[in-house]
Amino acid sequence: MKKASLLTLVVILVSSLVTGCGSTTSPSPSSSTSTSGVKDPATITIAWLPNNSGDNEKEFRDEFDNVITKATGIKVENKLTTDYAIAISALESGDAQLGYFGPNEYIVSHAKDPKVVPVVVESGDSGTLKDALYYSRFLVKKGNENQYKSGDGFDIDNIVGKKMSFVSTSSTSGFNMPAAAILGKFTKQDKWKNLTKDGLAQGGNDKFFGQVLFAGSHQLSLVNVLTDKSDISAVDDIDVAQYVELSQGKDNETGAVYTVKQGADAPFNTLAGAQYEIIQSIPVLNTPVEANSAALSQKTLDAITQALTSDQTTNDPKIFAPKGSKGSVFVQPHRFLKVEDSWYAPMRKVLGYTS
Repeated sequence: MKKASLLTLVVILVSSLVTGCGSTTSPSPSSSTSTSGVKDPATITIAWLPNNSGDNEKEFRDEFDNVITKATGIKVENKLTTDYAIAISALESGDAQLGYFGPNEYIVSHAKDPKVVPVVVESGDSGTLKDALYYSRFLVKKGNENQYKSGDGFDIDNIVGKKMSFVSTSSTSGFNMPAAAILGKFTKQDKWKNLTKDGLAQGGNDKFFGQVLFAGSHQLSLVNVLTDKSDISAVDDIDVAQYVELSQGKDNETGAVYTVKQGADAPFNTLAGAQYEIIQSIPVLNTPVEANSAALSQKTLDAITQALTSDQTTNDPKIFAPKGSKGSVFVQPHRFLKVEDSWYAPMRKVLGYTS
């Protein structure tokens, strides 16, 4: 894997959004993969990662299913999971025909089988792909942040030997992007010049981290740092936004402080008032709704794409909810846009999947 500094990671991703990759139009999701002759299943199954499998997102999932059913005339069911690998393998095998997984998960699946394709992606506030980003963050419990101070800001220089909470080795923002940032910084040092992602996934006296936890979801990784099970947690912004509010600083910037809301749903229902601070934040290209195009006909894929990118879906508050709403997955003023595989080329570079 090519090592890159955090600044390089940011430049690669942000530059990709302000150049040709910012177009809001693109070929149909399976333009490079023929799906002629594919027979549609009697039921379309959507696989969801643990982050989106909770009861608090049921209303959203039901409405999303309704959009697909109305567009295709095919019944839809959800495959809810407690493990990343189960959800991903369901899509790869064709047991599920649609999924909503992070860019790393998509890139790995597409490399195994090019018939796994992106269908749509959530836009940014501009309604285009130019700001279609979310964030991977290194978080610490409020009160513990001073040990990570560097001048007027923060750095990850002092994370060696700490208790670290990741989400899953498959997770883009919960492991792979943080790992890329760590490797980009520390492999320049003789002591850690042979450090790898596999090495970051293991804890111990002779390892980079003293202890490594894999929480299984972004929500539970945040719980780990708030309850002192970890010193630092890797957590994205989008999967925990509904449970917290910004208390200090600028959203998703280093030094920002967040507080768990009163009345927050589980697993934060006993943590109201708990606070955490960002010590590093990394932009990530937005997550695709993806399909196994060997399991759905082109006609059905086109119908799904048209329905999801329609103004009717964009204006549906059960799909695109106000920011911070309970049970929200996609938020206003965003919309779905068609996207092709090449849009994720910058992520491949950042994550080390290209030479």
